[in-house]
Amino acid sequence: MASGNAIRGSRVGAGPMGEAERGESAPRLRISFWCSNGHETVPSFASDAQVPDTWDCPRCGFPAGQDRDNPPDPPRTEPYKTHLAYVRERRSDADGEAILAEALAKLRGEI
Repeated sequence: MASGNAIRGSRVGAGPMGEAERGESAPRLRISFWCSNGHETVPSFASDAQVPDTWDCPRCGFPAGQDRDNPPDPPRTEPYKTHLAYVRERRSDADGEAILAEALAKLRGEI
């Protein structure tokens, strides 16, 4: 037999839903943004809020703008460079040969 003081079918937050319970909602604007892949995102903003120029597309992550025909370009990502690639940018082959010759001479005990 169940206890007599248990409240069945209730949970925190249960009750009548609607504007009378929660109060009036703020006026909203729904603005469309398009990314370079053609995805449309329609976030809502408060009517007195400043709408940003770009919005991140939730589907592909590219920046989206309000102009459907001219969306922002996707960001350029540089490929990962190794330490050796950076060294080759700074030094010529002749510089590398001179450094290698100096290091070998030091190892051989010539210097």
